[in-house]
Amino acid sequence: MIPPSSPLDSRRDRRGAVLVFDHRDRAVRAIATEIAALIRERARTGHACVLGLATGSTPRGLYAELVRLHREEALSFANVTTFNLDEYYPLAPTHALSYRSYMHAELFAHVDLDPARTHLPSGTVAEADVVAHCADYEAKIRAAGGIDLQILGLGGNGHIGFNEPGSSRDSCTRMVTLAPGTRGAAAADWGDTTPPRYALTMGVRTILDARRIVLLAWGEGKADMVSAAVEGAVTAQVPASFLQEHPQAQFVLDAAAASALTRPSAGSGEPSG
Repeated sequence: MIPPSSPLDSRRDRRGAVLVFDHRDRAVRAIATEIAALIRERARTGHACVLGLATGSTPRGLYAELVRLHREEALSFANVTTFNLDEYYPLAPTHALSYRSYMHAELFAHVDLDPARTHLPSGTVAEADVVAHCADYEAKIRAAGGIDLQILGLGGNGHIGFNEPGSSRDSCTRMVTLAPGTRGAAAADWGDTTPPRYALTMGVRTILDARRIVLLAWGEGKADMVSAAVEGAVTAQVPASFLQEHPQAQFVLDAAAASALTRPSAGSGEPSG
């Protein structure tokens, strides 16, 4: 029997780094442990820890584990600054389906994180001010010292944040039009109303500027897109494939999400541990 946080498979080659766990619960424990160690080390040296955060169903277990570490193992978030990837537009932060509401419910309300140090793009900024607001968001990330660790999910069409297929590697925080498939995947949450057509999102370049990136993906439904992102060509048509070019990006998967991957052939790369 493997230890609770031990991966089934760990590899690094020219296509990026992959960690595969037999179950997502073990994966989130491993990543939460890494985040906790980073927070504590930054606090020990008197520095802030800057986290980039994602929303949706994928990171929910990770946030639950971080809350547990705060309650049961005295993990303090007092030195943490956060920047979320995206927000629907237009949408008030008080709306039940805003990403501000999601973050409050899943993490912010349960830990000692200063609300003034939590940042999300605004879904209520005037349309005429969107460009300036997005530039300011980029400036705030730089002023915080950049993102130490960025958490990502994986969209069904390969998007990261709301960078839909076709997004440039050099894109920065901006307003985007959501793909029909993206809105369709969210439709169940919205009930009788339709999801917004637009969102504000960090760009691909903004994401790649993070010092470390962890992309989480669970379930067989993500397997083909994981394969395209990890083993396919680096292309704007699969924005997650740009992570292959980042020296500290890692795909953290359960066995089902990894099921379409092929193992590297002999000599194609060295295992990471």
